[in-house]
Amino acid sequence: MRYLRNFLLLLQSLRLGVLLVNLISFPTLRPVRAAPTGKRPRVSLLIPMRNEAHNLPENLPSWLRQGADEVLLLDDHSEDDSRALAGALAGHNPHFRLLAGEDLPAGWMGKTWACMQLGQAASGDILIFTDADVHWEDGALDALLDLVQRSDADLLTVWPRHQVGSLGERLLVPYLDVILLTTLPYPLVYTRYPLASAGNGQVMAFRRAAYQRLGGHQAVRKEVLEDMMFARKLKAQGGKLRFALGGQMIRVRMYKNYKEVLEGFGKNFSAFHWDSRSFMVFSAIGYFLIYTIPFLFLPKKGWRRLIALVALERLLVILKSGRRGLLDLSEVLLTPLAPVASLPLYRRSFRRRYRWKGREYRR
Repeated sequence: MRYLRNFLLLLQSLRLGVLLVNLISFPTLRPVRAAPTGKRPRVSLLIPMRNEAHNLPENLPSWLRQGADEVLLLDDHSEDDSRALAGALAGHNPHFRLLAGEDLPAGWMGKTWACMQLGQAASGDILIFTDADVHWEDGALDALLDLVQRSDADLLTVWPRHQVGSLGERLLVPYLDVILLTTLPYPLVYTRYPLASAGNGQVMAFRRAAYQRLGGHQAVRKEVLEDMMFARKLKAQGGKLRFALGGQMIRVRMYKNYKEVLEGFGKNFSAFHWDSRSFMVFSAIGYFLIYTIPFLFLPKKGWRRLIALVALERLLVILKSGRRGLLDLSEVLLTPLAPVASLPLYRRSFRRRYRWKGREYRR
């Protein structure tokens, strides 16, 4: 066991080293004191929507307050009252348009097809795709545009701050931040290597010219992780990719309970592991070794250093992501339970078919 412990200490030290680099270098959206100087580019805020009536009352007003030149919402054949609710909430806002989505063609994912239609309808110089469950605080668009201009990004992708409530959410959702901040040192984003990329479809801001060079969403029409593929394709063409955390400006509550987390994560968990069952098994074992096994040896002095490093990692990730509440900080105590809670995700990912928002897909 001593060799296993030393190996895990080395591995966790490396992960913590990556995290420390990202604590310093990874940008976070922050309020700007004044609107960007000079001529502001025309901005299109683009939202695909399917069965989002539960999110619209809070989020649609927040998008309309941003001051975008146009806010386009595409109804992708919603089966609830999303369309009527969106029209009522927007009223006669001159910058808002509600589009009716066309039928899903063969060979497309639902979201990529909806976004393709939005991209074709948009007139902005900056095209910002955001999900219907993402809330933009007042001033968020100015903060995003300020970073786009300062970084000269062709694509700026943002990770919103996670808002979680139930225990099931706290067990798994925050690990998206852990994966992001402990695996890819941000300085590598500046290199020309496509594999040193990441993307988040919850918020993606493209310069129109870069989006068109990529071929729009046509280029990623079959991809479950279309955001990751966009980022890689952009870098392969020599485009400038940049990241940011949403901080206090952009937040999201993706799911409301453990069941929803499993359904939501389950749709892309296999793709995240390159659809490799062997890699998924390796991943499951790896997270058990890092996050669960050390706590089983808590009474043994030699393991306490590893436990301290794991706890420090979780605490620093929570703080970096802008989550400062007492319950947020207490998630450190849930660390050894997360690999156990993720087991149903691995089981779901072995299935060849899955359903999402009323549609059936094949992996």
